[in-house]
Amino acid sequence: MSNRAVHGTSHVLVVLGLSVCRRVNPKKESTVEKAKKAEVVEELKGVFAESGSVVVAHYTGLTVKNLSDLRKRAADAGVTFKVAKNRLAMRALQGTPIEGISPLFKGPTGIAFSKDPVAAAKVLTSYAKDNAKLVVLGGSVGASALDAKGVEALATLPSLDELRGKLIGLIQAPATKIAGVLAAPAGQLARVISAYSKKDEAA
Repeated sequence: MSNRAVHGTSHVLVVLGLSVCRRVNPKKESTVEKAKKAEVVEELKGVFAESGSVVVAHYTGLTVKNLSDLRKRAADAGVTFKVAKNRLAMRALQGTPIEGISPLFKGPTGIAFSKDPVAAAKVLTSYAKDNAKLVVLGGSVGASALDAKGVEALATLPSLDELRGKLIGLIQAPATKIAGVLAAPAGQLARVISAYSKKDEAA
């Protein structure tokens, strides 16, 4: 018996020299793909809702080695960096307080996120200074959307660990040092309080 050529979408199984064809159901494949996309959207919704901050950046021109280095730096600081699927990210942002950052998701886009409100901003801002191919576009802290300058400003604030260290230092410091800190410009203190209060409001 001669083998027959089969046209269309199929898997060919060779059994005892015979070509046995099993057609793939396109609808079934589509359903599986939709389920995977829905799972990614739900995961991203969790990221946007639960993270202290999210930073969006373009990574055009970064090599695999560069991205591995960035992920390692991020992980060391308690930050996660992932390549984003733009359409799914925009879908996950729909109806959220930070839906305004959706336009940032164009081109090769990555997101960094962390529980600490400033850690992601610090990592990406620092890496961008070392490698100009990483371009910070903006992001969010708590329920507030940020542009690139906002992320840069956020990166100058102390992290939670740094803030805890300073508070412990103040507790152990002489009264004169505490008085000096309390006399510091109110704007700096206000920025720190604002960043952390926005995180609490979004929780």
